[in-house]
Amino acid sequence: MNEIFPKGHAWIDGNFVALAEAKISILDWGFLRSDATYDVVHVWKGRFFRLDKHINRFFESTKKLRMPCQMDRDELKKILAGCVEKAKLENAYVEMIQTRGMSANFVRDPREATPRIIAFAVPFGWILKQEDFEKGLDVLLTEIKRIPPSSVDPTIKNYHWMDLVTGMLNAYEKGNDTAILVDENNNITEGPGFNLFCVDENGIFTPDYGVLEGITRQTVFDLAKELNIPISKKPISIEQLKNAKELFATSTAGGIMPITKVNGELIGDGKVGENTRNLHEIYWEKHMDSGWSVSINEILAK
Repeated sequence: MNEIFPKGHAWIDGNFVALAEAKISILDWGFLRSDATYDVVHVWKGRFFRLDKHINRFFESTKKLRMPCQMDRDELKKILAGCVEKAKLENAYVEMIQTRGMSANFVRDPREATPRIIAFAVPFGWILKQEDFEKGLDVLLTEIKRIPPSSVDPTIKNYHWMDLVTGMLNAYEKGNDTAILVDENNNITEGPGFNLFCVDENGIFTPDYGVLEGITRQTVFDLAKELNIPISKKPISIEQLKNAKELFATSTAGGIMPITKVNGELIGDGKVGENTRNLHEIYWEKHMDSGWSVSINEILAK
């Protein structure tokens, strides 16, 4: 049975455990109602990248869901670092989760539930593998509408993924790498686990509505400022997407990744663009910068 689990380690109910032993009740609101929030930070060469920003967003998400996290942030950092250390991973994908928890006797009032925090670390995973960088992503632009912000606040990282999963299935069935969804006005939103950026003669721009405010997305703004590249948030039409000189995706699972095809059509000349390449390179350089990252050993030593 344990063979289906990747190498890794978890923390649940106050204890570090093997991944196969990290379990929740079927009566947990997180399982029954997707009533949970989470965040994902990565470790590269033994260092967490932008850890404080991920924890800030996690804490803010729990507040927005009216179940504010009661754990001290330094304690949470040690738990995350402990998962990585026990898994013996140098490069890792590290997830922190808070579910609504369980309410006694299956009471339907979510206020009666006791929230539960879970964490785990597994080997680093890629949306676009390093060896495929020059090839770039081939994405399917779907007609599937992203869940609107009036229904689910996209700034709260959540597990309401049926629209995204449907997009992924459609993409895989057509031979694409992944999918992009649109909003109710047919403007571009995001894909499963990633934000989108277009590049034209005026600079870089990304959707301003109906999307998760990704940490890697914000990192692109920070890096663009360093590189003196104009960058903004605004609605992006399907036409603007297809006519972009460059197109790239951003995610904790892979960083800054070129998109070279949409629905089989080349973006620009079909090669990795200059802005995308420059941002990608400086992004990975920052992983060794103490202003942007912190070592696992430093966290555990405190």
